[in-house]
Parts: sequence; structure tokens; C-alpha cells
Amino acid sequence: MQVPEGYMKDMKGHLVPLEQVEELDLMRDDLVKEIVERAKATQKVLADFKVRAMADTAAFVQLSGEKYGVKIGGKKGNVTLHSFDGRYRIERAMADYIVFDERLQVAKELIDECIHEWTDGSRSEVKALVDHAFKTDSEGKVSTSRVLGLRQLKIVHPKWKKAMEAITDSMKVADTKPYLRVYERDEKTDAFKPVALAMAAV
Repeated sequence: MQVPEGYMKDMKGHLVPLEQVEELDLMRDDLVKEIVERAKATQKVLADFKVRAMADTAAFVQLSGEKYGVKIGGKKGNVTLHSFDGRYRIERAMADYIVFDERLQVAKELIDECIHEWTDGSRSEVKALVDHAFKTDSEGKVSTSRVLGLRQLKIVHPKWKKAMEAITDSMKVADTKPYLRVYERDEKTDAFKPVALAMAAV
């Protein structure tokens, strides 16, 4: 809706004459909008930086391969680059986004059967731990790390092993997301510290 001159639209969508809006409300409105505009501009700078840095890294990897007569895809694979003096490090990481199909529920049933056999229903805490691993978020998705953590348990029971196979078979890579991390070596500790690009870390 186009807001006529001399009016402001409130949170309910109503038009309010400017003379009826308190000065403090006007000042707050100006401040919020100014910060949001600067945030959007900063977001674009970061987005442009990521696109260019990823493209430059991919181009360098390809160039390095061509030197030895090898053609490298460029965009895929994890890469670590260091400055000549070793002070700076850049890491390009490709993280897979994993989802599970219906076989995850098969695995859950098999694990439940294992727990029932082992505990004879007497230790609800054990079942609570497994239920936590399969707990879904507000979007109905399970935590990949919690589910995959079950596979780290050294349990040789045939039914448990079958459940772990079901988990493995149910896994699908839905997407691959690139990450770029920049590090600088601390002269005092000699340890690499990340160059913070997230607002909360600055």
C-alpha cells in the first residue's frame, strides 16, 4: 500500500497523520531504518566478497592443476591455502547437507527392539537417550550429528548392526554448501585464529 504524504503506516497497517506521531517514535523509526539499510549494504559486501573469494580460490586451484597437466573441477573439494610467510591461511570447505529417507524409522524400530531386549523395559533412561537422537525440530527434521553419533557406538549385536546399516542406507546428500574460512596466525601463541566475519564474533 502506498503511504500518502503526511502519513505513516503503523504495525496494524493503519495510516496515522504525522502530527499524531510522537517525536520519540519518529526518532526510533529513523534509527531502525538507518541501521537496517546499513546492515543490508554490509550484507551485500559480504555476499560479494564470498562470491569473489570462492571464484578466485577455484581459479587458483585450476591454475595449479594446469601447471602439472591436470584439469581440476575447481569448485569441489576442500582446499587449504597459506601465504608465503605462513601468517595467513584460507580454507575452502564443502559441507554436505544430509537428509534421511523412510529407512531411518526402520532403524529406530530396530534400536527400540534392542533396548527392550537388553533392559527388559527397566531402564527408561537408555530409551530416552535414543529418543533424543531421533528427536525432530520444529520443521520435522532430525539432527544429523545426533543420529550419526549412534554409529560411533561399539555395539556388535546383530540387530543393532542391522539398524546402523539402515541408517547408512537412508542417508542422502540433498545439497552441498561451500564455506570459506580465513585465519591469521597469532604471533604470541603461534596458533591460527579465525578472522571473524559474523557480527556476533566481531
